[in-house]
Amino acid sequence: MSGFQINLNPLKEPLGFIKVLEWLASIFAFATCGGFKGQTEIQASCPPTVTENKTITAVFGYPFRLNEASFQPPPGVNVCDVNWKSLVLIGDYSSSAQFYVTFAVFVFLYCIAALLLYVGYTSLYLDSRKLPMIDFVVTLVATFLWLVSTSAWAKALTDIKIATGHNIVQELLPCKKKEVLCYFGSVTSMGSLNVSVIFGFLNMILWGGNAWFVYKETSLHSPSNTSAPHSQGGIPPPAGI
Repeated sequence: MSGFQINLNPLKEPLGFIKVLEWLASIFAFATCGGFKGQTEIQASCPPTVTENKTITAVFGYPFRLNEASFQPPPGVNVCDVNWKSLVLIGDYSSSAQFYVTFAVFVFLYCIAALLLYVGYTSLYLDSRKLPMIDFVVTLVATFLWLVSTSAWAKALTDIKIATGHNIVQELLPCKKKEVLCYFGSVTSMGSLNVSVIFGFLNMILWGGNAWFVYKETSLHSPSNTSAPHSQGGIPPPAGI
């Protein structure tokens, strides 16, 4: 095994340059999803006892276990004699969110390892038959998993928007009573979560496109050394008896 020696030339080639883009895109993917925190609000009143609307808030965020996000009334205020803290949002979308973020983190770590191999052990990578093949297989698997994880997360995000939107007023039992009037207030913008889906599909495109450049480094694309003499007009094998 040759020693570590920095060679930045691979970064000027599509194989290394796209790997840097994959590394950056994976950071944006898990950061925009895993760092989200928001809240949804409703306004509640119970005339004629309480005519002023009181804000009831439910805070939620990654990993989006909405069924654990309880509603919180203003501190020290009894709103319509309802135990709002016992009420929660509907749905658990942690599996899709955690799958997406966890996979993005693994991709981030793999890109670092691959870049170290490209830059620090260039000769070892180019002279080896196994390393490019492993890289190619990982690239194909990563492309498929980006498609699966992003599609699942996009579907979960759509359900999250519904579960935290104006429909929550229709789902809360106290709001179905005639003496309690509920109105949907607001919900935190989920623009960063939309961006995470975009970066998920962008990662899929990057990995799918890079598969060709990784394939060119494998023995599947380059002829083996053993067959080189024959293909280059070398001495033909002796004829049979």
